[in-house]
Parts: sequence; structure tokens; C-alpha cells
Amino acid sequence: MSAASCLLTEYQFLCSICLDVFTDPVTIPCGHNFCKTCITIHWDKNALKSCLVCLASYCETHLEPHLTAKQLKRHQLIDPVDNLEGRMCTKHDKLLELFCKTDQMCVCMLCTVLDHQGHSVVPLKEEYEGKKAKLGKRDAEIQQMIQKRRLKIQEMKRSVELSKKDADREIAAGVQVFSALKESVERSQAELIDTIKEKQRETEKQAEGFIKELEQEISELEKRSSEVKKLSGSKKLFVTFQSFTSLNAAPPTKNWTGVSVRPPSYEGTVVRAVNQLEETLSKQMKKVELKWVQQYAVDVTLDPDTAQHKLILSGDRKQVYDSDVEKNLPHNPERFDYCGCVLSKQSFSSGRFYHEVQVKEKTDWDLGVARESINRKGQITASPQNGYWTICLRNKNEYRAFAHPSVRLSLKCRPEKVGVFVDYEEGLVSFYDIDAAALIYSFTGCCFTQKLYPLFSPYLNYGGKNSAPLIISPVNHTE
Repeated sequence: MSAASCLLTEYQFLCSICLDVFTDPVTIPCGHNFCKTCITIHWDKNALKSCLVCLASYCETHLEPHLTAKQLKRHQLIDPVDNLEGRMCTKHDKLLELFCKTDQMCVCMLCTVLDHQGHSVVPLKEEYEGKKAKLGKRDAEIQQMIQKRRLKIQEMKRSVELSKKDADREIAAGVQVFSALKESVERSQAELIDTIKEKQRETEKQAEGFIKELEQEISELEKRSSEVKKLSGSKKLFVTFQSFTSLNAAPPTKNWTGVSVRPPSYEGTVVRAVNQLEETLSKQMKKVELKWVQQYAVDVTLDPDTAQHKLILSGDRKQVYDSDVEKNLPHNPERFDYCGCVLSKQSFSSGRFYHEVQVKEKTDWDLGVARESINRKGQITASPQNGYWTICLRNKNEYRAFAHPSVRLSLKCRPEKVGVFVDYEEGLVSFYDIDAAALIYSFTGCCFTQKLYPLFSPYLNYGGKNSAPLIISPVNHTE
């Protein structure tokens, strides 16, 4: 084979675009060969026209005959399109360049005259642009929906994480509580067993004393019996007569007729132990409940913009008392103008929250929570229906919950510090005597739909008789 023939053969295997040996070679309609990747990229950039007669697309080089040859000049050229055969009307062999909105289909020019006369027809490009805009809008809506769902997934994951933390905390608290209760039960059981065993030991000790004394008397009696037998066998009359008098006397013993060892009575021992255990557990459960609510303690300060004009607030906004003297203050909508109340600066609209207030040395006070939309002007009737969940002290020892109707509260001792706990979702407001670790009162089944504010009322000063302040105190968690 000649050198020229070899060179020609090698040249035939080179792509004219990348000038390298073909990779995945393809042949285009005009007969030229290229790498598939090369011609695809090149075609996207340099395909100039498509012929509706030839049903082929041409690059600049192969388009020239359609521009110069007399017969080919008659062919209809359009901007290049993919899949040209699929873009032709199968019935009229014309380009599908229109869209019939009536029948929702692509049509050619002859279709509009013969088959779709009177229908709403628009250029295909116009319909495409319209649909493209709608698709873009729809895609934006879908992306927004996707984003919302991703945010919801994140929210759910956060909720699960918070729930797990809450669960872990509750499990730890529960284990601690039941461990303490178990220890109390075991301790009470041990004390009961010790009590019963001690009674048994006392019985045994008493019996041992009696037995020892009886054994001593038996020994004495056996000794006397031996002497009697010895004397009865003696033939010495004078000796027998002398000894008879001493042996005939009563032996040195006591009357054992009424003496016995009675088994100890255990009647009521178990009952008393159970009652004592119940009392101990009750006290522990109260402490446990208080400790549980104290974990939701929040920092609360007083809002001067809500304070009635006779109230005096401390600089740190933690104390309030009634001064009996009216101050000139702005009459803003948030301020109480008749009742001696003040709200906290902080509001709560979900979850649980807790705070403690010192009421020591006061004869009258009100504490609780109120919803944001309460009436703050004029005389107020405190009740859940009016947005108030509060308890009060009147005349040193009259405690009352402002339910509907109000409830008189019987307390064993006067609280010096009161805890206020709210579970927003559960609809619960509870009040605790901190020192006694005892529940004072609970509003249950409440329906909260607004922000809640802790409420404080030091009540009237009464010329100094009730001048002590209400003090928002730091929470010292009970042990």
C-alpha cells in the first residue's frame, strides 16, 4: 500500500472538530463523520437553518446549496429545530407552527383552514412562552411548597430533639423520685421488722428471766426433797423431830399461778407503719411536685407602665408596695387606674413558667396571672371569665381563690412565700406554699388563647398596717 493511501486512511479516522481519533463516531445527514460529543456541542452552536422540504438541518457549509441552487431556493427554511420530522403535520406535511387552544393541540396553517376553522389559534411560540411562564410560576410554587415542607421537617426534628430532652429530663427526675420513694419504703420496712424483732427479743428476755428463776426454785426444791427423804429414813427420833420443824416450813418460792409469758401483740403495728409511711411519702411527693415545677422558673420583673398610680416599685423592678399617696403618672391604656395592680414586663404564650413571690408580713395581697386583653380601668371583678386567674389574702387569715364563684381556702399555716406555676397548653395555673411544699390551689381546664402576664397586687397600705412589699424572689430549688 502506498504512503499516500496510508495517510488518507489515517485521516479518515480523525474528527475534524477535535482533530483526534473518533470517540463514539456518528454520521450526520450530509455524510460527514464526527465524534458524537464534538458534533453535539458544535451543532448546538453552529446549526443555522432547517429545511421543511428536505426535513434536515444544515450548518453554514452545507446550507450554501439552498441559498444558490435554483431548485433548492424554493425550499422553505426556518430557524433550526430538533426532531424536525416530529414537528411536521402528518396530515398536511406542513410545519406545526400554531396551537389550537380550543382543541389543545399543535396545528399547521392548513389545519386552521380545513379542520380548525373558527377555533382560537395562536402562534406556537406565543403559546410556548405562555405555558413556559405558567410552568415557571408553578415551579416557583412547587419550590415554595418544598421549602415549607423542609422547614416543617426541621421543625419536627427540633420538636423531636426537644421532646427527647424533655423525656430524658423526666426519666431522670422520675428515677430520682422513685429511688427516693423506694428507699423510704425499704427504710419503713426495715423499721417495722426491727420493731417486731425488738418485741420478740423482749418476750424472749422475759421468758428467760422467768425460766432462770423457776430453775433456781426447782434446784432449791430438789435439795429440800433430798433432805426430806434423808430425814424420813432416819431412826434417830430426836434428830428427826428437830429437823421436821424447819423442813415443814414453806419452801422459799413464789406462787407462779398467775405468771405466764404472753406472746407480744402486733395488732396495729403494720397499720401504724403503713400510716407513717403514707405520711412520709405524702411529704416527699409534695416536695417532688414542687421541685418539678421549680425547674420552669423564669426571670420576672415588674412593668412600671402598668402600675397603678399609688404603687411604688423598687429600682430593680422586683418589689412593689402601696404608698397611700397618688402620683401624677401618664394615663396610658396599659395602666391600672383604680385597682392596685401591676403586671410583669414579660409575657408568655406557650410552654410552662414559674416564679415565686414573698408575701411575708402582709395582711392582704393578690397574686396570679392575667391575659393581655383584660380590662384595666375602673373597678375590676377578678375571675377566669374576665381573664384573671388569681388567689388572695384578706384580713391576715382569709384566703380565697377568685374562681367562679370564689372558693374559700383552708390553709394549715400562713405562707410566707408563694409559688405560681402555669402550664399554657395544659390550661393549668397552680399556687404553692414554698416552705410547706404544699399545693394551695389549682385552676384546671383553662383555655388560654392570648399572652399571659404574671399579676401582683400588694393591696391597700391601710396606714402602714399592710406596708410590707411583695417581693419577686429568686427560686431556691428544694432538695
